[in-house]
Amino acid sequence: MMTTATEKRQRLRERLAAPGMLTAPGIFDMISARMADRMGFDVLYMTGYGTVASYLGLPDAGLATYTDMLNRASAFALGTQTPIIADGDTGYGGLLNVAHTVKGYEAGGLAGIQLEDQEFPKKCGHTPGRRVIPASDMVKKIRVAAEARNSDDFLIVARTDARTSLGLDEALSRMHAYSEAGADILFVESPESVQEMEQIAGAFDKPVLINIVEGGKTPVLSREQLQAMGFRLAIYPGTAFLAMGKALEDAYSALLQDGSSAAVADRLYDFESFSRLMGFQAVWDFDKAHADD
Repeated sequence: MMTTATEKRQRLRERLAAPGMLTAPGIFDMISARMADRMGFDVLYMTGYGTVASYLGLPDAGLATYTDMLNRASAFALGTQTPIIADGDTGYGGLLNVAHTVKGYEAGGLAGIQLEDQEFPKKCGHTPGRRVIPASDMVKKIRVAAEARNSDDFLIVARTDARTSLGLDEALSRMHAYSEAGADILFVESPESVQEMEQIAGAFDKPVLINIVEGGKTPVLSREQLQAMGFRLAIYPGTAFLAMGKALEDAYSALLQDGSSAAVADRLYDFESFSRLMGFQAVWDFDKAHADD
């Protein structure tokens, strides 16, 4: 039996209120979503970078539209049992757009939406050239987002990219303002040292999220270290698509060099198991009940 969106949201709310830190893997297509869904995570994170790359083959630089992202996010939510927090970029416009975006993501079955204070067009975090809007403008966006949702169990994640261009003190100040405006989870993007991470994690009385990007600006620490600092949620948006990229490069290189997959056969997922992961068991059962003579 499929878990309803309401049940997913309530489960995530309860889990966030319980002790311990949640780890959320990045999902970016239906294969990664189904794979992560079966692993037992408490929450999944729809990465904007990976989703735009896999769906459109474009950089995460404000090129994907609200419709593009809602299309993917809704498919992920429909095809999984695990609560999903999805990247909503800047809300895709002004205040009216933010309200429309929040309503769409909630109706699409997501458990939460991440909104950031970058100027439009936005850029992926951990990349250069990011600029932020005035804090007062983002406060209005968070207020509108909180008012637009139908249920308080639909979580609003407020992200600031101010650390890179304006410094940590400004980023922390913005987070306090966004918290007061109604954000449920607080997200300072791209801290650049362990000391900064400790300062961020201990600065608020609401759940604080840390974004771990392999090769990015933020140190990659263990679960125990992050939890000891006080983080309540750690997202790993790029881990899966970076792993996929390396696996594809190895497999395609073997095909190009050898004209065969024999050299990488021991690194391939079992075909029958993969077919079951993608839902073929239901097809086989249906055929057996209705289509087979």
